[in-house]
Amino acid sequence: MSSHPDPDRRPDPEALLRTAAQEGRGRLKVLLGAAPGVGKTYEMLTEGAARRRGGADVVIGVVETHGRAETEALVHGFEIVPRRGVEYQGRTLDEMDLDAILARRPRLVLVDELAHTNAPGSRHDKRYQDVEELLAAGIDVYATVNIQHLESLNDIVASFTKVRVRETLPDRVLENAEIEVVDIPPDELIERLKEGKVYLPEEATRALGHFFSKSNLSALRELALRRAAQAVDAQMLDYLRAHALAGTWAGGDRLVVAVSELPGAPELVRAAKRIADALRAPWTAVHIETPRASRFGDAENARLAATLHLASQLGAQVASVPAETVLDGLTRFVADARATQLIVGKSARSRWFEFLHGSVVDRLVRGTPGVAVHVLPMAENDAPRSVPRRKQRSGWGKPAGYLVSLGLTALVTVIGASIFAAGSITNIGLLYLLPVMVAATRYGVRTGVVTGLASSLAYNFFFIPPTRTFTIQDPQNILTLLVLMGVAVVSSQLAARVRDQAMLAQRSAGQNSALAGFARLLTGVSKRSELGQVLCAEVGRLLDANTVLLLPVDGQLVLSAAFPPEDRLEVIEQAAARWAFDHNTAAGRGSDTLTASEWLFQPISAGGAVLAVMGLARLDAGAPVRSDQLPLLLSLLDQASLALERIGLEAEMASVTQLKERDRLRAALLSSVSHDLRTPLTTVLGMLAEMRPASDEQEAQLIAARGEAERLSRFVANLLDMVRIESGALHQSIEPVDLAEAAASAVHDLRRILDGHPIGLDISPDLPFVSVDPQLFHHCLINLLENAAKYGDPGAPIIIAARREPGGLTLHVLDEGPGLPPGEEARIFETFTRIEGSDRKGGTGLGLAIVKGFAEAMGLSVSASNRSDVSGACFTIRVPEARLSKGSSGE
Repeated sequence: MSSHPDPDRRPDPEALLRTAAQEGRGRLKVLLGAAPGVGKTYEMLTEGAARRRGGADVVIGVVETHGRAETEALVHGFEIVPRRGVEYQGRTLDEMDLDAILARRPRLVLVDELAHTNAPGSRHDKRYQDVEELLAAGIDVYATVNIQHLESLNDIVASFTKVRVRETLPDRVLENAEIEVVDIPPDELIERLKEGKVYLPEEATRALGHFFSKSNLSALRELALRRAAQAVDAQMLDYLRAHALAGTWAGGDRLVVAVSELPGAPELVRAAKRIADALRAPWTAVHIETPRASRFGDAENARLAATLHLASQLGAQVASVPAETVLDGLTRFVADARATQLIVGKSARSRWFEFLHGSVVDRLVRGTPGVAVHVLPMAENDAPRSVPRRKQRSGWGKPAGYLVSLGLTALVTVIGASIFAAGSITNIGLLYLLPVMVAATRYGVRTGVVTGLASSLAYNFFFIPPTRTFTIQDPQNILTLLVLMGVAVVSSQLAARVRDQAMLAQRSAGQNSALAGFARLLTGVSKRSELGQVLCAEVGRLLDANTVLLLPVDGQLVLSAAFPPEDRLEVIEQAAARWAFDHNTAAGRGSDTLTASEWLFQPISAGGAVLAVMGLARLDAGAPVRSDQLPLLLSLLDQASLALERIGLEAEMASVTQLKERDRLRAALLSSVSHDLRTPLTTVLGMLAEMRPASDEQEAQLIAARGEAERLSRFVANLLDMVRIESGALHQSIEPVDLAEAAASAVHDLRRILDGHPIGLDISPDLPFVSVDPQLFHHCLINLLENAAKYGDPGAPIIIAARREPGGLTLHVLDEGPGLPPGEEARIFETFTRIEGSDRKGGTGLGLAIVKGFAEAMGLSVSASNRSDVSGACFTIRVPEARLSKGSSGE
């Protein structure tokens, strides 16, 4: 394979622009890992030390050692730029000091955890944005990131790890980066985890049972290696196009499938999808648009549009390439795409056809060296072929074309006669090529051929002796006439071909211009209401049709915009729109469903979900969309879906920002109120404890006052605990706890509240201890018991039971009362949730939320349900096997 530029190939302008854009920027190197603990930070520090020994100015912007001794040892000797303190919710958070690094201007800066979210108040929300500013300043950056933080892989990772990663970065960050995969086998990583080299022992045990399973690590490792290979392949193709280098350079497979208007094309696309999935390779569906495409009928255009849409839905890139012949266009596209495999269909052709025209497949194999060509049989054409539009009008062109062409022939004859009368000129026949060229260029090849025959006859009749007859005496004149006829026919064909190519290029340029203008309009729209008006107006203008846009609101399709303005749709139109939305397929006139509707409704979908429905109709009651306009319509709808999805994500981000700000203000308010109440409450409780009653009446009042003060103290404690949970400021001291002792302690502290409720303890002494934080676990039990006493029937028993089960242990708190409303079992643990119409209405809505927060912080889980034996609620704390202590007598 030659590395020299191909003299027949021009450098790709876009690739050159991307290369030029990197001039003067710093170089980004990303050390990509499959999971924490593979050694990304260690490798980054090792390579940074090598650069420093080579004389480069290297500093550490931010490095997280996570207490690993071998990593901390590598930090020594580097200059470390001090971090910047950011005040947030009463705490000081340390972040990378971007301004200090820019002022220092080192040659290379080491930045750990590229997907990190900066503290509120920082210049950029994300650390990768800090890195982009460093690169723009010409500073090289070495950075680390795990594969699960890539935005495009977020859903895939969550599907098998069951963990949704919140800190992500866009894939574009890796597009121009040098990627180095830091990889170790899953078994070795698991061994490092068990040895405490990744997490603390308690955290490592929990991690091994969840995220760090061997199956998860193997899948993450495959994703990391595959994503790195894709990035390298894309960068290689960019380099090849920028330097006009020939060859496929097949570091990885790249598939191209050629589609046509034939009925078997969808099966060809599905086969290409299966092959691409088996090879895990990117693929493109391409249609070569030749002049013959202008003669397609409605059925052919509809099939072609449906095939390209199917390929797009299956994940392929879709392209339509204008070319003189299928062979030329496909050969050029395969070379430009650097495809390694080509999939084509072979339709049934007669031996006579192949003898006259040759085999396209054979010529394609010879014309694409180095490309594996898959030839699949095409399905027989059982569908009726529509009559091409040109044949519907007239197979031989318009009469006006013939009249004009014959008129030009007569004019040339008159001019030729005038010239011939002036003297004996032998090359008068060349004048007759003029009407032939005009006729073929303006009216097509058949009109040109007829004009050529008429010109030959006129030349014979008027200028070849004997004149005024069709008789030819001189054999030389016979040869002249035959040559003239041959040149006329060939010239008409060449002129008609040039005309078809010009019309094809004009149509393609018009569609590209329309799509580019449409995309520019959409990028400037930020509101859904404005987007609806823009979509309807532009689609209506480009397709010369009336348009409506329907959006889903509370499960119903609502008319959002129309062009021209429309206030309502008929019942049949509403039914067709609903069908299109529910089934993600076209409905209405021109489709296969609800054809009685005057409107055609097309779904606007993204990622398999329908976002909206667009309807089209015409005032003249004609077909809403011409068959040749279907590809343009589908392209417009694809761009519309991207715009709708973008606006939806922007609205979602704005809502998330508002929720974060609301939570921040709420946490600040709770913290302030609870701290302000705690000091006077402590004084009140102390004074009540010291007071001695002088009578029985005063003693009763004093007991009531103490009870209410203690209840208020617990409420303030709940507020403080909620703030600690939401701010992530819980500090745990894990130690073995006896469940029986923990339950007895909680009952003792709530003896006044539990007075009148028989307490049943069903906890076997043979049960193992649980490894939890005693104080947090005590809070969980207190809140569950107080909840049972408050919402159970007066005087009803409360039972605390524990059971050993496969995979762990369960602790139940059961009461007797109305129980929980069906379907509210999970919502009851939400902050400030009070269930109306049940025994859980009233209260602050904090107690159970605190139970859930504390339990999950300790690696436990909590759930609620209704009892099956009697009416009442059952709250369950599940302790996994990893949290059971091995030191108890029962084990």
